Amino acid sequence: MRIEILKKAGLATLAGLGALTLTAGTAFAADAPTLNSGDTAWMITSSALVLMMTIPGLGLFYGGMVRKKNVLATLAQSFGATALITVLWMVLGYSLAFKTNGDATINKFVGDFSFLFLKPMTVSTLSGTIPESVFMFFQMTFAIITPALIAGALADRMKFSAFLWFMGLWLIFVYCPIAHMVWGGGILFTMGALDYAGGSVVHLNAGTAALVTCLMLGKRIGYGSENMSPHNLVLSVIGASLLWVGWFGFNAGSALTAGFNAGMAAAATQIATAAAALAWMFAEWIIAKKPSVLGMISGAVAGLVAITPASGFVDPVGALIIGIAAGVVCYVSAVWVKKALGYDDSLDAWGVHGVGGALGALLTGVFANSAINSAGKGWLIDGNFAQMPIQLADIGITFVWCAVGTFIILKVIDMIIGLRVSPEVEVEGLDINLHGETVHD
Repeated sequence: MRIEILKKAGLATLAGLGALTLTAGTAFAADAPTLNSGDTAWMITSSALVLMMTIPGLGLFYGGMVRKKNVLATLAQSFGATALITVLWMVLGYSLAFKTNGDATINKFVGDFSFLFLKPMTVSTLSGTIPESVFMFFQMTFAIITPALIAGALADRMKFSAFLWFMGLWLIFVYCPIAHMVWGGGILFTMGALDYAGGSVVHLNAGTAALVTCLMLGKRIGYGSENMSPHNLVLSVIGASLLWVGWFGFNAGSALTAGFNAGMAAAATQIATAAAALAWMFAEWIIAKKPSVLGMISGAVAGLVAITPASGFVDPVGALIIGIAAGVVCYVSAVWVKKALGYDDSLDAWGVHGVGGALGALLTGVFANSAINSAGKGWLIDGNFAQMPIQLADIGITFVWCAVGTFIILKVIDMIIGLRVSPEVEVEGLDINLHGETVHD
């Protein structure tokens, strides 16, 4: 969707009604795209907000939910991923995700190498009404948080060295191709898939990788028999609050302009998040008899995830329904389905991000409203049933590409350096063994 918006913004704009003369009628002139300072300021702000979602937002959210002996290791994953992905995005990732060389076959799935090290980009290069440097930076923050989300499934048991290798390879071989397919002019983009801010590119993608990773790593030692409750939910509440605020950069920023779509996306985000937090809380209250703080913040994140692909396409009523659905469905998935199947997704990355991302992508096809954005025509709103198969294809292709790619990457890393820490390190704790320090030392 971002590329479509950029193309519209980058077209020559109507200069206006020219002077009337005796020899000429009404004259129109076309101007080249020009820098808009308001759009630029908004997009720099949005980029900073999205960066805040990973550090400190995600780090604190995940860090509060692990056991005390693994807090620093969890924070190191968010911080380390931020640094690593920033460099890789500058060197290669941006080019693979958003640049094409005209090869119709290859560019259905991935971009090219024309922007290695961002060489062609200058200080005055424009992308629509904003500097391309700002667009690149905005997309960089998306590329940072997506692999970092996977850490929720591998908490307490993965080597830090293996984690860094996994982050880098996953960015290049999984994230960049899917971003290109959906946003960069690839196969799903040409099919007309609707993903405003990353339901499939970010959340289903990361959630699928999380599921594959936790299955390949196996369960934590003592899972099901030892107390693995969060050590400090205050940190998690702070992290979830930072995620909630930062998400306005995520969704409203994806309008790429400081205009009507940004405003509606922000409103839809707030409504869906609140509705999901309440839905998860009441579902837990009814079933488990007590509304937990962990449940409330998990519900809020589920709502943020589910509204992400729909935020620029739906009206407030659609956002409300998507939020309620996300709260209930993600609660069932993260609590009851995980328990029934017995897999150890430590911090529910699949149950919230994978399931929430897929649900949001599907419901985008249901509630997308052409009155909000002409690119989105939903089944129930506009009678466009054809959008539903496209959304299902988006979900299916993302899931398969990510699952296969993640499995291969993890297998290769496991054969070379191993994925999991030793049982002794896992029992004693990752903080002291991997990083040589503890929270309260």
